Amino acid sequence: MSAASPASASPETVRLAIDTVRTLAMDAVQAAESGHPGTPMALAPLAYALYAKHLRHDPTAPDWADRDRFVLSVGHASMLLYGTLHLAGYDLPLEEIKNFRQWESLTPGHPEVHHTKGVETTTGPLGQGIANAVGFAIAETHLAATFNRPGHTIVDHYTYFVAGDGCLMEGISHEAASYAGNLQLGKLIGFFDDNGITIDGSTALTCSDDAAKRFEAYGWQVLHVADVNDLAAIDTAIAAAKADTQRPSLIITKTHIGFGSPNRQDTAKAHGEPLGKDEIALTKQAYGWPSSEPFFVPQDALAHWRHATAQRAQAHTEWKSTWAAYQAAHPELAAEFARRMSGTLAPQLEQAFPAFDAKSGNVASRAASGVVINAIANVVPELFGGSADLTGSNLTNVKGAHPFSAAQRDGRNMHFGIREHAMGAIMNGMGLHGGVIPYGGTFLVFSDYMRPAIRLAGLMGVQAIYVFTHDSIGLGEDGPTHQPIEHLAALRCIPNLLVLRPADADEVSEAWRVALHHKSGPSAIVLTRQKLPYFGEAERAKSGVKQGAYIVADAAGHVPNVVLLASGSEVEVALTAREQLSGHGIHARVVSCPSLELFAQQPIEYRNHVLPAGVPCVAVEAAHPVSWYRWVGDTGAIVGIDTFGASAPAPVLFEKFGITAEKVAAAAKSVVR
Repeated sequence: MSAASPASASPETVRLAIDTVRTLAMDAVQAAESGHPGTPMALAPLAYALYAKHLRHDPTAPDWADRDRFVLSVGHASMLLYGTLHLAGYDLPLEEIKNFRQWESLTPGHPEVHHTKGVETTTGPLGQGIANAVGFAIAETHLAATFNRPGHTIVDHYTYFVAGDGCLMEGISHEAASYAGNLQLGKLIGFFDDNGITIDGSTALTCSDDAAKRFEAYGWQVLHVADVNDLAAIDTAIAAAKADTQRPSLIITKTHIGFGSPNRQDTAKAHGEPLGKDEIALTKQAYGWPSSEPFFVPQDALAHWRHATAQRAQAHTEWKSTWAAYQAAHPELAAEFARRMSGTLAPQLEQAFPAFDAKSGNVASRAASGVVINAIANVVPELFGGSADLTGSNLTNVKGAHPFSAAQRDGRNMHFGIREHAMGAIMNGMGLHGGVIPYGGTFLVFSDYMRPAIRLAGLMGVQAIYVFTHDSIGLGEDGPTHQPIEHLAALRCIPNLLVLRPADADEVSEAWRVALHHKSGPSAIVLTRQKLPYFGEAERAKSGVKQGAYIVADAAGHVPNVVLLASGSEVEVALTAREQLSGHGIHARVVSCPSLELFAQQPIEYRNHVLPAGVPCVAVEAAHPVSWYRWVGDTGAIVGIDTFGASAPAPVLFEKFGITAEKVAAAAKSVVR
């Protein structure tokens, strides 16, 4: 039987196609004995409208550059996305639907990017997806302004997201939506699944917000769909959203969680647990479902889905022609666009890093970072970012470049505002979109505010670069609220996050080099407010930073009696302690450790060369000591801080908290004895 297009299909065929999404969700959650069936049952008509009628997408090429992006911010409703992707023709066989939430399946409990074809970002922690979508939309509009030319539009796509009550309750939604409204991201279209239910029960228990007024206040266009089953109303709302090019749009969509379930619809029980076999049977009966067999997919429904998405994929074919014409008309721009979308760095980059000397290098590491950013900016135009309202402190601006704004889409200096959490999640969306390398700055202590987004960047393998300044008690008089203590250790605990704390200007330059080449995850470059001495070891730093740790000063022709380990500003402390120990006949080696993660990845031979077996170690860092126990072992010692800081000038604080050469030398004498 030939399939009908979405426009010409009978209401019965369309209903069958939608109910297939619902029944697959019910059956998969039941088989797994865990999951969230209610929201997929409610939102199935919306998924159908998007994937069969509106999204520019191609299941045979899920990564083509100008596809529309779809973000399921309500990641717990993953079966909505998995069922839709299977029916639409993505590489997601029915067997994977049957293996929902099982070991090594392509259908994990929440959608994971790079794991399942067609999934654009990892969602689950509520609200993150909204901010990811803002990042996608920012990348789209920036690349469009950078590369499109009259008669040749190669970047022109929409970003859609679906959010629920939980997403809007989370504070990150406020940060991200406010920023999106300010930037007038007219190609960002969101749906609010307004079902009035959370795990605990009615949303009235905790929330009396007026979502429409809230988003209108942000500068969004707010539209309404009274019944998600009204496909014509969804079409009308999407058309209105696209017509407003000056505002992002939120379409508030009334739904019934657990739609069609005789005993579970509109109840909290439909949210986060299987319906049960008896209730599934009753629900399928209410749908008029043609089979009692689990995971039954009617051929008419499947054929209709595949025909509909094949029509949507025509946009990809048309784009290929547009791209070919663009390549002919603008070959240099086309080559640059292809380079950036592939994630390949320009070969000129390696010569662009600045050379420091005793005069230019005797600066705070944050100042050296600002020099590096501006030295490489022209050869890494995809480096796109800024600061969370701390530009003058983080020194993240590219000089001479415009701010990115509603008026200047090709600007590259981003002012995220005081929105650290959203900044991190927006950067994730930007990085996942491709064509840009996002970076964002704040004080190290405020990494706490963005930790959930940093964790997800590590999980997703997103290249994002965090510029964390004011890295210790060395920031001085601002006091303990702004002085990070446990933050280095906390960041080092995040899997797949590279933490780089450079000790001088040369190490800063190399930290940026490492971060730009680190494509499989995020990097945190941790920098001082106070000046640092310049060691003049550029060549040694070039190889040493990428190895995570290296010898900056050895035992002067002797076998070392002790190894002093340090990062950042405390390398100077260790070097001074080495001189003091020499006067007592103790020969010390000093090792700079800009990245404990990279050092741990080195071959055992290199690690044994840097840290010889049987030689005790003393680590010094103006931070919580927990990061260093692995490296000093039972025979070593750590000079660190395990209390909060205080308000005073930096030299006073280092003295009072014992981050001094004298303390390090005393610890070294103790372990040598």
